[in-house]
Amino acid sequence: MENSNTIKLIFFGDIVGKPGRFAVRDFLAENTGVYDFVVANVENASHGFGLTEKNYNEFVEYGIDAMTCGNHIWDKKDIYAYVETADRLLRPINYPKNTPGVGSRIIEKDGFKVGVINVLGRVFMNLVDSYWEQVAEEIKRIKEITPIVVLDIHAEATAEKVCFGKYCSELGLSAMFGTHTHVQTADESIMNGMAYITDAGFCGASDGVIGMDYNSSLSRFLTALPERYEVAQGKTTQVNAVEVEIDVNSGKALSVKRVFCSRNNIEKEDESEKEN
Repeated sequence: MENSNTIKLIFFGDIVGKPGRFAVRDFLAENTGVYDFVVANVENASHGFGLTEKNYNEFVEYGIDAMTCGNHIWDKKDIYAYVETADRLLRPINYPKNTPGVGSRIIEKDGFKVGVINVLGRVFMNLVDSYWEQVAEEIKRIKEITPIVVLDIHAEATAEKVCFGKYCSELGLSAMFGTHTHVQTADESIMNGMAYITDAGFCGASDGVIGMDYNSSLSRFLTALPERYEVAQGKTTQVNAVEVEIDVNSGKALSVKRVFCSRNNIEKEDESEKEN
């Protein structure tokens, strides 16, 4: 930490397939030592749907401290084999009781602790439990241990995210990041000491449709048939993220900034690696 009274946290929007994984890997390598804590939404990281254990372990090596998910968390079936032991991975907290995994964690690093909560929205999404009171109780519980608490709400509806953001800003949350729509919004702000953005965007190939292949996306719209989505490839990748500076004593956000960067020199695929 450059200033022992603050930490700089970065949150990466939905990582989509291999292009997204490599883009985040390279971004973190180029910014070594800049961030005190790294969070990323990884529910689209393995071939666009779900997360394999192999990719989870790669993210740990990249330096990602906490990984959030959403409605695609269960798409790769090996998740059931490692979700209980993956100590940096979260699934939405409002899945029914007895669902494998956890929806919140307190992660200690370099002398400070960060509480991380993952939530799945309910409007136009999977049928899951209501989360409003549950999250309020969880924030209260975590803040008895650390003042720094951040949250990823993976949701479709903008109004749901905005209303929930205002609600959480009154509960002492440090930062709330929206995910799922893959389009970075220009509404970053600080509400009552809480950093907020409706959607952090996505990390992946810029040449497709929110990270997925244009032709398969177009076919779905033209035919209404359930054609399989493929991860977009191409010469350009992008990183969408949000930087937040947080006071370690109060847990309040001091600044929030959108991150957008694009590169044209996407790494050529390793022939030995088959998965996107």
